[in-house]
Amino acid sequence: MELLIDTSGQVRCLYDETVDLSSIGRLTIHRGSYVEPTEDGCWTADLAPALGPILGPFLNRSTALAAERDWLLENWLVPAG
Repeated sequence: MELLIDTSGQVRCLYDETVDLSSIGRLTIHRGSYVEPTEDGCWTADLAPALGPILGPFLNRSTALAAERDWLLENWLVPAG
């Protein structure tokens, strides 16, 4: 799990249950995307909540989730600057 800690002490990360984040302080959790099925049975990852694109379509949900995670790690979880 990658944690980005800025100079004010704010922590950003892609949430998972690897680390109990409540142990480092009060949490504010925001959705990074919406992984949803399409009408034709494929999947997309809409990264609008993170000011990103819509990825896909993908043949299965797990591929859409992997693409979502890759995009967030490369484009959202980076130091501002």
